[in-house]
Formats: sequence, structure tokens, C-alpha cells
Amino acid sequence: MKELIEYIARSLADDPSQVQVRLGHGTGMKTVVELRVAREDMGRIIGKNGRVANAIRVLLRVAAQRDGKQVTLEVVEPR
Repeated sequence: MKELIEYIARSLADDPSQVQVRLGHGTGMKTVVELRVAREDMGRIIGKNGRVANAIRVLLRVAAQRDGKQVTLEVVEPR
């Protein structure tokens, strides 16, 4: 799943070297995936009204469901 998010984010970002995906905290079968990109790429990853981010979340949920897991995506504000 981490590889899927990296692939999608690197494809969308103008600066793919700034893409970082981290499997965050989770309880039991639920996992949080944190996505960090360059500040300039935040708009491309989130999209208008969050449509791109929601589409990525749907793909992630489907991939996780195949493995019998629950996964959520958090797009983290760059520092």
C-alpha cells in the first residue's frame, strides 16, 4: 500500500523527490498512512474540493480491503 501511494503521489507532484510516505500509528487492523509533499505540490495532491485526495483514499481503501485491513490517508502539511 505504501508503494501505491508513493507511485500516485510521485506521478502527480512537480518535485517527486519531496514525496514521503510513512505508515503511521494504527490499532489492530486499522492503519494510518501519512503523505508529505512539497508545499508547492499540496494543491495538486489535494485537488479542487479535495477530489484528488479522496480518489487516492478510495484506491487505498480498495487495496487494503483486499488484504483484510482498514487504512486511512492523511495528507500532512509540510514544515
